[in-house]
Amino acid sequence: MAFNPFKIGELTASVPIIQGGMGVGVSLSGLAGSVASEGGVGVISAAQVGYNTDGFESNALRANLNALGKHINSAKEKAKEGIIGVNIMCATQKYEEYVKCAAENKVDLIISGAGLPINLPELVEGSISKIAPIISSLKAAKVLLKTWEKRYKKTADLVVIEGPKAGGHLGFTKEEAEACNSMDNEIESILELVSEYEDKFNKKIPVVFGGGVFLKEDISHMLSLGLSGVQIGSRFVATEECDAHENFKNAYVKAKKEDIAIIKSPVGMPGRAIITDFIRSVMEKREDIKKCYGCIKSCDYRITPYCISKALINSVKGDIQNGLVFCGADTYKINEITTVKKLIRDLTQ
Repeated sequence: MAFNPFKIGELTASVPIIQGGMGVGVSLSGLAGSVASEGGVGVISAAQVGYNTDGFESNALRANLNALGKHINSAKEKAKEGIIGVNIMCATQKYEEYVKCAAENKVDLIISGAGLPINLPELVEGSISKIAPIISSLKAAKVLLKTWEKRYKKTADLVVIEGPKAGGHLGFTKEEAEACNSMDNEIESILELVSEYEDKFNKKIPVVFGGGVFLKEDISHMLSLGLSGVQIGSRFVATEECDAHENFKNAYVKAKKEDIAIIKSPVGMPGRAIITDFIRSVMEKREDIKKCYGCIKSCDYRITPYCISKALINSVKGDIQNGLVFCGADTYKINEITTVKKLIRDLTQ
């Protein structure tokens, strides 16, 4: 069975796969451009995107904005006609500046979660960038779509539903994530809601699901529910084109099921990660934090147990035992590093 092309307005991807945006530095232009080149939607994470550039230590915001523009353009050059997106967390400090930077650099799609992106439509006004909220429940979808309609007379170009098996920060409590075995009913309810907005705005609004999509059979099941596509993150980490250090990729390959757990992130949200020596140590004793990188609005470096930016930067640079390694629930099923081309072929053909 071959899958149908995936459309977001006038944009067309030949395969119905969005590569999840993974920070810090896990999905930059290298991975995103490669995925888009193979027909999927390649996504750059804006989270501390300039971590490895000059000037980051002295002015992280400026370095990040400069790097974001460069990565968007590099990915677009690599992908030619492919679709390039950026994932920008609502919880990001200076959120508005990141969104405007992405739009000014003519990114095709802005995906935004970690909170409700209430003001996203006004930030992209006049740009070519499509907008896609990430939601985890029917309730959140109702609030957001109703607000966008009332306040801006606009609606989403794409909706991403993120389930409890996703990696990184979750839109569920630890208890909810561990208790949830299926999102099918919630997905169908959200699809019904989105259909109402399709009628109101006379446009197709594709809906995709991410979190625990691992095999071609998983994609087939999601499409059978009426979804237009899927979002996949963890499987793209274990590819040659992923922008992370080889040690980071190998942490995924070596991870066992018992190595993966939902932890409390220092920014107050639950998140799924591989348990490293670093995570064990900060559970027992708070890290001495000497610098704030201005990443998340809710983080206070004076009381947080550790600096999430530094921990994520350490891991993406290869220092796994002194870092934080976010991952999806099924990461333990990954047993080799492959290529983006082969992975997409295995998932779709």
